[in-house]
Amino acid sequence: MHHLNWPVGKIIDVANELQRTGTTGASTSEQIAAAFVLNNMWHLPTCYQDIVEAWERLGEWQYHVKLIKRDYSHLIKAG
Repeated sequence: MHHLNWPVGKIIDVANELQRTGTTGASTSEQIAAAFVLNNMWHLPTCYQDIVEAWERLGEWQYHVKLIKRDYSHLIKAG
């Protein structure tokens, strides 16, 4: 992966895994971030079905989601 820092690279990897398989063993925060990167709330963990609650759960990771969507969306593979 283009030498991206963690967690940016990890979130992209999880997003691609979710696109490819529909599932992941990633952490809750990684799954939530990936769901927002993919703009697909079906990928939120079942305990975070409220979108606002899920977004708030990310805390400082909100920045990484915005960064990926702005600068690295080309690294997300189509599902």
